[in-house]
Order: sequence, then structure tokens, then C-alpha cells
Amino acid sequence: MHDLRRQALESGKTVSKKAQSKQSSRASSRANSAPNSRVHSRNASRHGSDEEEGGNLSDGTAWSVNSIDEVLAQEDSEQTPEQWTAELADRMGQIIDRKRSSVQGREESLASYVRILTAHYAKDEIRSKAAELVTAFLKSIKAASSENETIFALKALAMTLITMPSETIYESVSLPIKRTISDSGSVATKAAAIHTLSTSTIYGGASEDEILENMAYFLEIVSSDGNFVEAADEGDVVTAALEEWGFLATYTEDLEDESTDAMEAFVEQLESSDPSVQVAAGENIALIYEKSYTPQEEDEDISDDGEAMSDPEDDSAPGATKLVKRYTPYRRTDQLLHTLASLASLSTRRLSKKDKKSLHSNFTDILNSVENPTRGPRYQNAVSHETGKRYGSRMVVRIHQNGVMRIDKWWKLHRLKGLRRVLQGGFIGHYEKNEVVFESLPYVEISLVVEEFIDG
Repeated sequence: MHDLRRQALESGKTVSKKAQSKQSSRASSRANSAPNSRVHSRNASRHGSDEEEGGNLSDGTAWSVNSIDEVLAQEDSEQTPEQWTAELADRMGQIIDRKRSSVQGREESLASYVRILTAHYAKDEIRSKAAELVTAFLKSIKAASSENETIFALKALAMTLITMPSETIYESVSLPIKRTISDSGSVATKAAAIHTLSTSTIYGGASEDEILENMAYFLEIVSSDGNFVEAADEGDVVTAALEEWGFLATYTEDLEDESTDAMEAFVEQLESSDPSVQVAAGENIALIYEKSYTPQEEDEDISDDGEAMSDPEDDSAPGATKLVKRYTPYRRTDQLLHTLASLASLSTRRLSKKDKKSLHSNFTDILNSVENPTRGPRYQNAVSHETGKRYGSRMVVRIHQNGVMRIDKWWKLHRLKGLRRVLQGGFIGHYEKNEVVFESLPYVEISLVVEEFIDG
């Protein structure tokens, strides 16, 4: 693996304004970060839960229409290095030379380009053509000749940036992407453009202020139930905005100034009729509560007023890290806890068994974290017979046989889901070879005995 730098990436500030109508203007943001309502959807969401029983993570996220994702999921493992590099070179030439191309031909070339870059880390292969490729992607995005071509071009842009990040490209791609979000008549295209805007923000060289501005932009979409971008009550669009607000929030230092507007919008979306909207809103709430506590500074004196806590499983450990409450995320926490508890035990015939299971599982975790922000996803109080300690967060991702990534913080889950929305089935391959992906989620725990917290 490339340089395994362990960076402190644990999430920030946005000056956001709740949007009440499609006329809402983009909120301006103040820089203060480290370098680093309801939706009654007419369409059932295709965004499933990323967790399976036992804590293993499966990829249930999807960017757009199922047919497109099926194309991109085609097996590429049979190609030799010589074959896929030759095909990639051909596809890049076809994408760049648009003079005699047809819409169908561009769709095929873009789809193949995304498929190859998803399956293989191809930074060296695309380096010399990157600028021309981005220009071609933007032409397809602006022309909007077909839904498929536009979505493939958006995906191709995202894959190019996550393969070979840029410090300057954000300025040239952000406005065309935002126009697509606002003007496209396709819900799937709007959702894909929201995801690509987020990817371009982080990997395209956006400034701290621009990260905050886009968080405010996504919050406008959420607060207005999609009206802000001409997507009234479209669950897929609101879900995408919620997901990418959470992803960008992990790259900011704290959320104190933003918590009021954000929490109002997210709590309102807990009443959505779309489970994917509810879950995405709940995960953002858990992230905000997690980020309201930060580690105690070495010379910091904490008064004994209940403002500091440590993970219960580490209470008795000498020198256990104390987390200090920096702000109150939401004034009506008791009301919020009641809502979360209701969702964690919801019983209704309106939902499918899968959606009901997703709500119960996710909101049990979210409720647990709001009650105790030191607890991450899939936290279990059961005590291990071998260690005498609580199992704690049991969500893990296997990196082949012995590599295990423990997703014990909500910021990690948001980063993981964000990366998998772009990389799909190519996540593990990129995690091993693409330093940019590794540095986005830099902690790997190696263990020879992992069944204890993976099974059951």
C-alpha cells in the first residue's frame, strides 16, 4: 500500500440559512475550519442501508437509475492490464473527439471509461489527457443530450477527480454542475449532479469557504423539500443533498454555528414518508452530536458539571481520553429522543420489511449516539467474555483476509459511504492503491481474529 499516513481528519463550519422556497438564495459562509418540510416522495428511494446484520458493510448505495448502475457493475476482472489500458486509451480518444460521435456512442464511451476507472487505479494512464477529458465531460453535461450521457459524464468527472485530484478544477466545474442540478428535468440527473458537486468540492481544490457554501447550498435543498432546485418532494434529490451535506461536514472543524439551522431541517425530515430521507437526516443528526464533543486539551481544566464524558468501555482505563461538550446541538433534545425512539420501533404496514428493518437498525444506532455522543454506529453494550469490556461499535469493513477497518465514528461512516457512492464495487481496489482514497479514511486495523465482532 502507498504511504499509510494517519491524518486527523475527524471532521466544521457553515453559515447556512433554512430555505423556505425555491427563491431562496445561496447562503454565504464564514471561514472557520481546519484544512481540511418533510419529503413525501412520489418515488421509492433506491438508497438502501449500508449495513448488514453482524456489522459487515455492504454497498447498498446507488447514484441514479438502476440500468446505469448495472452497466457500471459489469465484471472487468477478466481483462489483462494490457487489455484494459488499451481499451481505456481508445475510450479516452473517443470521448475527446466529439466531431463525428453520436449520443449513443458517447454514452458507450463514457460508460466504459467509468467502468475501467472504477475497477482499476489508472492515474498514470489518464494523466496526460485529464484536461481534455474534463473539457469533454463538461460539454456532455452542458449539452444534456440524453439522461444517460449526462449522468455518465458526471460520473466520469467524479471518477477522474478521485483518481487524480486537482487543486484548481473546482472553479471551472462547479457552476455547470449547479446549473444541471437546477435546470435538468431528470430527477436522476439532479441527484447524480449533487453527488458529483460534492466529489468535485473535496477533490477538485475547493477552498474552505467553498466547502461551507456548498453545505449551505445542500441545506437549502433539504429545507425546501427540493423546491430550491425545482425538485419538489423528490426523495432521491433530497436524500442526495442530505448525504453530501454529511460528507462535506466531515471536512470541517466544528458545526457550532451551523447546528441550529441544520438540526431544524434534519429533525423536520425525520417525518418524511421516504425511509432513505429519514435515515440520511438521522445520520447527519448523529454526526452533529458526535462533533459537539471534542477531546480534552492537555492543559484544559474541566469543571465537574457533567460536560465531559468518556466511552463507557474505557472509563476504568488509566488516562482514558475525556471528551468535552463544546456546544448544545439542539435545544429540544428530549423531543428529539422521543422521535428517534419511535422510528427505532416503528411498526406499520406502509413500509416493506426491508425498509422497516433499515429504520429500526439505523435509528437504534442514531438514538444511542444522541444519548451518548461517544458511541458510534452499531454500538453494543454486551460484554466480551475474553476482554471483560463492552464490544462497542461492531461495524467493520474487511480489507481482504486480515485487514479490518473499524467504523466506530459517524464521521468515518459518512466518509465511507461517500467514497462508495463514487467507487461502488471498486472501493477496496482503490483503497489499497489510491493514496487519495486511503487518506480520506486513513485507519486500518489488522487483526487475525475478527469473528468476535463481525459475527452476530
